[in-house]
Amino acid sequence: MSDAPVAFPAPSPTDRCPCLSGEVFGACCDRFLGGAADAPTAEQLMRSRYSAFVVGDAAYLLATWHPSTRPGELELDPAMRWFRLDVERRERGGPLDRDGIVEFTAYYRHDGQRGEQHEASAFVREGGRWSYVGPVG
Repeated sequence: MSDAPVAFPAPSPTDRCPCLSGEVFGACCDRFLGGAADAPTAEQLMRSRYSAFVVGDAAYLLATWHPSTRPGELELDPAMRWFRLDVERRERGGPLDRDGIVEFTAYYRHDGQRGEQHEASAFVREGGRWSYVGPVG
């Protein structure tokens, strides 16, 4: 058994995007994580935030978290492996909306156990940029 530290996955631009949009990483979430573009919809921001959890990009998660609910710091566990995202519902959240809700289930493995995170997330758009507010209800 190896005691080597666990690293986050590092998809290449030609790999399937972790958010399972059907696009390659370079044409999907990588441009948002890398700062080349802002997510134009609440769903795309949610998908890019999921991809940030996959690749361990805590800075992106904090930068896209609304200041009213953002934690002071965020530590991600590299042993947590996120492997599937299902977007179940969207309300508003388009390029011209000021708010939106995206309901999703994200699936993970940790310490040999499978689990899931189900959430209906609230998003707001201020100054042309979407940010994650938190769970609804």
